[in-house]
Amino acid sequence: MTETMSAWRRETYGPAEGVALERIPVPVPHHGEVLLRVRATGLNAGDVRLLLGDPLLVRPVFGLTRPKHPVRGMEVAGTVVAVAPDVVSAEVGEEVVGELVGGGGLGEYVRVPASRLVPIPPDVAPATAASLPIAGGTAWQALDLARVGLRAATPRVLIIGASGGVGTFAVQLAALRGAEVWASCSTRNAPLVERLGAVRTFDHRESPLSELPTGRFDAIIDIAGGMPLRELQRLVVHGGSIVLVTGDGGHVLGPVPRMLRAAVLSLGARRIRPLAATPRQEVLAKLLELVAEGRVVPVIEREYPFAEAPAALAHLEAGHTVGKVVVHGS
Repeated sequence: MTETMSAWRRETYGPAEGVALERIPVPVPHHGEVLLRVRATGLNAGDVRLLLGDPLLVRPVFGLTRPKHPVRGMEVAGTVVAVAPDVVSAEVGEEVVGELVGGGGLGEYVRVPASRLVPIPPDVAPATAASLPIAGGTAWQALDLARVGLRAATPRVLIIGASGGVGTFAVQLAALRGAEVWASCSTRNAPLVERLGAVRTFDHRESPLSELPTGRFDAIIDIAGGMPLRELQRLVVHGGSIVLVTGDGGHVLGPVPRMLRAAVLSLGARRIRPLAATPRQEVLAKLLELVAEGRVVPVIEREYPFAEAPAALAHLEAGHTVGKVVVHGS
């Protein structure tokens, strides 16, 4: 193995056009970690936020004046090429997938805590596996938080922002749990979302939520953001749940003001629950199983070669991505 590797880096906060290819040392796995040769990296809206350092609230954690993790990419599928002496849960040569701490997927190699990795089934491609940890895991945890499939025999669920990375998984998983899925997305994406399992689609920008009857849904998964919280509460039944997935908000505090307002409004019987998704190996393993069985099909809008990683980030930065964007390893 060489001592240096290629990686796409941006040493300051800013847009994707400032990302540059550099040679840096190959990382050495520390206690509890493995080193992966990256085969594919899934990109998310969170990568764009961290690239820009937006909102400002995140900077004390991810770097006050410049990013602590200048290499983006938080979902990675790869081959184990080295393990720390204390690691017994992974072997050299094994194909695995997981979520990274901070980033690093847009490099040839990356070190990852072994506790965050799951073996990839033989018939699941690396690019497919790399689309799952964050987007699929977030969708799964949002449905769990809303108790979809755990209470009403056939719950009616509204998913707002159904054509993005999280949304395309949420529609499929909700349908698998027996829900009657209504989905808000653009008109051009409606056929796709219906194929994924939605029984009715509409664009809330053209058909306002105010036109829907009170108490129509058992649960609402809000991925798009921007919806009046009282309007969302009006749409759920007594005892129903609204889960806020979006991290959108102001440039300084991000989603915090909306979350505080949600906490105040949740004192009644229609609770609003902000989601803080976390890496969960057991969820990722179940998602891989569903993909291997053909019961969940990740929607990958575009796949980019490693040499075009900045274009992949720029595509995400422009917004309106359908499903996932994946960058192949070098």
